[in-house]
Amino acid sequence: MSTFIEQIRTRAAAKRRRVVFPEGTDERTIRAAATLQQKALVEPILLGPIDHIRRALEQAGADADRIAVFDPGKDERRDEFNRVLYDLRKHKGMTLAEADERVTDALIFGALLVRTGEADASVAGAVRTTGDVMRAAFWCIGPAQGIKTVSSAFYMVVPPFRGTADAEVLTFTDAAVVPYPDATQLADIAVAATEARRRIVGDEPRVAFLSFSTKGSAEGPSIDTVRQAFALYRERMPDVAADGEL
Repeated sequence: MSTFIEQIRTRAAAKRRRVVFPEGTDERTIRAAATLQQKALVEPILLGPIDHIRRALEQAGADADRIAVFDPGKDERRDEFNRVLYDLRKHKGMTLAEADERVTDALIFGALLVRTGEADASVAGAVRTTGDVMRAAFWCIGPAQGIKTVSSAFYMVVPPFRGTADAEVLTFTDAAVVPYPDATQLADIAVAATEARRRIVGDEPRVAFLSFSTKGSAEGPSIDTVRQAFALYRERMPDVAADGEL
């Protein structure tokens, strides 16, 4: 049986999505793009100084001519993207001049490539902060329909610990975006993680709401939040195996 990671790679190769990497001069990003191209998993797009990045790609063993590289400050779509960003942010007071400056930021430019359908995803965070990456996504793409709380999830492959022969995949959420969620947000996060688990891992989720209390063994405001979140989650997803607080 193929592993979870092998399954992800097989699915990626079948789709060959266009993935933009805004941090195009970062060494890890260069190596990742080279590997992705060599293994035909995605079609990478790198942002930054074109000549510098192409030389680095060649040194990393990539066929640099087959990888798209764009310089946000010199790209012919700058005026178009300037207008798109202005239209998205003018209600927040952004001016055309500010949009013209912001659009040269590789994170913003990469997010606008996704917004306009010229890329399927943007991957960043090797150099820039989580806050910077999330801000670009909020400004230029926004949440999926029906999502009020934007959150993150980690998929961790661990050795079998429940008597199974195969490694297991655990989802942890939210560990990066919402540091102190209220009950409604926590329920939203759990719903989003449940739906993502089905798409990404492909199994039927079993959900635990974690706390330092187990079923009333302790009391406190954070425990009350977890209990309320679990109740809200149960109302929205009654057919999912779930429990808490644990």
